[in-house]
Amino acid sequence: MEAGENANNRSPTATPKIQTIQNFASLQRENTGFKKYHEPRAVLLGPIHYGKPKYQLAEKYKLILASEFIKNSSKVIDELYKKIEDNIKEPRECYEEEATKDYPDKALTWIFFVDGYAILQYIYCATTNKFKDLNIKNDCAALGQQDLFLLENQLPYCLLKWLMRLSQLEAHQAESKKGESLHSMEIPHEQRLSMDGDSEPIHLLHLLRTTLLDNLKKVNNSSPNNSKKQDWQSYRNGKDLKNAGIWLKPKTTFLNDICYNPSCFIGYLNLPKISADNSTGQKFFNLMAFEMCPDFDNNFEITSYICFLNSHMNHADHVMELRKAGILHNFLGSDQAVAKLFNELGTNLVPNLSIYSDVRADIHKHHQTLLSHMFRFYHDYFDSPWSNPTFFGVLLELILSVIQAWFTVKLTSQSY
Repeated sequence: MEAGENANNRSPTATPKIQTIQNFASLQRENTGFKKYHEPRAVLLGPIHYGKPKYQLAEKYKLILASEFIKNSSKVIDELYKKIEDNIKEPRECYEEEATKDYPDKALTWIFFVDGYAILQYIYCATTNKFKDLNIKNDCAALGQQDLFLLENQLPYCLLKWLMRLSQLEAHQAESKKGESLHSMEIPHEQRLSMDGDSEPIHLLHLLRTTLLDNLKKVNNSSPNNSKKQDWQSYRNGKDLKNAGIWLKPKTTFLNDICYNPSCFIGYLNLPKISADNSTGQKFFNLMAFEMCPDFDNNFEITSYICFLNSHMNHADHVMELRKAGILHNFLGSDQAVAKLFNELGTNLVPNLSIYSDVRADIHKHHQTLLSHMFRFYHDYFDSPWSNPTFFGVLLELILSVIQAWFTVKLTSQSY
């Protein structure tokens, strides 16, 4: 009841609060299998999960990272800590009240102090390959990278910028910050790391979402009088598209940049490249959970993209079509594992049907053409090792029957 009142009273232009997944995403919360996606694997960041015993080893690494960052600063620890404590109200208000109510100012100041500088040093080490200097192994660094992008593990982006300014290393760290180890999503770092206009991201997960999407792309790309709105399944899987004369074509671009291009007798469905690995499920789950925040005004681009991929990956052979086209890089091993992953992610989602509406309409239109029927006829009857012999056997039998009938008629007429 209280959550509903807070949502109703919040201004549409208010900055979304950092919160727990149990505040929303109720459909996904019912599936206990999603717990592996929203709980940290190695390191706790921020107040939401703070103090859990199984993460004590990571706390030592955070102290090492934070002290290394501060050591390279011209400021002393007491001075930096005091400035955070004096201004603790601003970062505290970046969270839902429930997440920080049990923390007095001094405790919350310590969390922001250690975790904030640990994140900045981690990013610096990730972009300069200097984890070995701090005796941090690659597997720990990889798990730490994944934990940076959990919704419940976020620190306010404004706090990170503030900490850099306080330490007088902003110019040096600004370039390092751009890396964020986002290369695993195969999106070039140069492509729009800033937000639309003069606004800035709320946290690192928000920044990740921004790098993956084309902010300038219109959501509703259909004409107002377009009456050919098809259901979501009209996308069809890659095998069905190929059989109808639509070929899959890869492109290195933003996730929401999906389009259909006709070319002579066939069509091309252009899809952005993507990798499937051990971090894919966790990353996309948290991006979708962020879109479901009741106070985050967005068009559900990531959610709609996952629904789109899910419609193309019902079975392993559908994944194979995407892989053969160069769209999907599979690091999970089997194609069935990839299909299972995206089927799991795509369960109980509500996409934005305005996104890709022109793509749906164009694919549906292509399927109504005579050429598409010819492609499907060919694949139905000739696209197997036994199709041609069977066809020619039937054709030969038909020809012989016609010849036999002709001779029968000819002989019968001569007898008269």
